[in-house]
Amino acid sequence: MTHSSASENAAPRVTPAQAWYAVAVLTVANVSGFVDRQILSLLVGPIKRDLGITDTQVSLLAGLGFVLFYSVLGLPIGRWVDRGLRPRIVAIGVAVWSVMTVCTGVARSFGQLFAARIGVGVGEATLGPAAVSIIADHFPRKQLGTAMSTYMVGTFAGSGVAYALGAYVVGRVDKPGLIELPLVGAVYPWQTVFFWVGLPGLLIALLALTIREPRKQATPAQAANNDVPFAEVMQYVRRNVRTIGAISFGFAASASVNYAIGFWLATFLIRTHGWTVQQAGTLQGILTFTIGPFGVMLGGRLNDAWARKGHVDAPLRVGILGAVAMLICAGLYPVVPSVALVVGLLVPVNVFAAMPWGAANAAIAEAMPPRMRGQGSAIYQLVVNLVSGALGPTAVALLTDKVFGDPLALRWSLAITTVVGMTIAATLLMWGRAGFIKTVQDVQQAS
Repeated sequence: MTHSSASENAAPRVTPAQAWYAVAVLTVANVSGFVDRQILSLLVGPIKRDLGITDTQVSLLAGLGFVLFYSVLGLPIGRWVDRGLRPRIVAIGVAVWSVMTVCTGVARSFGQLFAARIGVGVGEATLGPAAVSIIADHFPRKQLGTAMSTYMVGTFAGSGVAYALGAYVVGRVDKPGLIELPLVGAVYPWQTVFFWVGLPGLLIALLALTIREPRKQATPAQAANNDVPFAEVMQYVRRNVRTIGAISFGFAASASVNYAIGFWLATFLIRTHGWTVQQAGTLQGILTFTIGPFGVMLGGRLNDAWARKGHVDAPLRVGILGAVAMLICAGLYPVVPSVALVVGLLVPVNVFAAMPWGAANAAIAEAMPPRMRGQGSAIYQLVVNLVSGALGPTAVALLTDKVFGDPLALRWSLAITTVVGMTIAATLLMWGRAGFIKTVQDVQQAS
C-alpha cells in the first residue's frame, strides 16, 4: 500500500514487502552511519598521542568538521532528493561516508583527518532527507509512525554498537608504533578500526540500489516542473511558520537534553558515585542498545494508534508525552542519593528519550507537501542538529563552571538543563498543535 498523491510525480503502488524492505535497508544504513560517526570519539587518546593534536582540534573533528557540513549541506541535498532517484542518492551517500571513513584510517595529520570528517558529514547528509521522503511515499499515515520509528532504531543501535565496539577494541589498538597492512602500507593500530567500520558500508550502498523507487521516472519536462526552488520552500515554511517552527525548535529542545545526558552521563557517574570509566561506559552502552530501540518503537506504535483514532496531531502528542516524562525522570536521576535509584531511573529515561524520534520524522513528513519533503526534512534536521549540538552539552558545562563553580555540581547542572529544556520542548509542541492540524489537513486536501 502506498502513500497516495496526485502530484506530478505520483507514486506507483508498492507492496507491503517492498515497503518494509526499504525500511530495513535504510535502517541498516542508519546503523552504519552512526557507527562511522561516533567511532572517532572513542579513539581520542591514541589519536592525540600519535598525531600530536590538541583537545580543541579533537572537538573540531567531532563538532565543526562533521555537524556543520552535515547540517548545512542537507539543504541542497534535500532539493536533490525532491527531484532525483532517491535509492541512488542513498547509495551514493553511503558510499561517500564509507570511503571517507576508510580515508580516516590513512590520515597522517589534523588537516587530513578534518577533510575526512567533512567527507563523512557530506555523505551522511544524504540519508535523513532521502529516508524520510522514501518512507513517507511507501506508507499511509496510519502506519507512518511505526515505519519511521523502525528506521530510527538504527540511531540507537548504531550508537550502542559504537559503544560496544569501543569498549572491545580500544584497549587492543591503543598501542604505539606503526603496523604494515597489505595495499595500505604503514598505519597506526587504531586506524585499522576505521577500515573495519568503513568497508562494510560499500555493501550497504549496493543494497540501497535495490530499494524500489515509488516515483515514476520523470521526463526532462516533468523533472523541471517538479524541481521546487528553495525560495518556494521557504515561502511555504513562512506560511506555516507555527507548524514548522514548533516541530523544529520543539524537537530541537528535546534533542538538546538528550545530547547533554549522552555527553555527561558517564562523567556524572564517575564524579558523583565513584564509578569507573568502564562501568559507566558499559551501562550507557547497554541502555542505549537495548532500551533505546524499545523506546523509539513504542513511540511509533503510540503515534499510529492515535492516528487511527483520528488524532491528526498524533506525532506532536508523542513528543509532548516524551518531554513531560523526561522532565520528571531525567530531572530526578541526577539528584537522588542512591546509585541504585539512578540506574533504575535511567531505564525510563532511555525509553522516553528515544520515544519521540520516529514521530518527529513522521511530523515533518506529514507537514510538507510531497514535492518538498526532502528540503523540508533538511531544514528540520538543520535546526535540530545545530541547536542541540550547540546548546546541550555546553549548557551543562556553563552551569557547572560559571554558575556553581564546582565540578561536583554536575548533577545539579544536568537536572536544571533537563527541566528547562523539556519544559521548552513540551510548551512549543503544545503551542504548535493547532497549526500542525491545519497544515496537515491542507496538505491532504491538496494531494
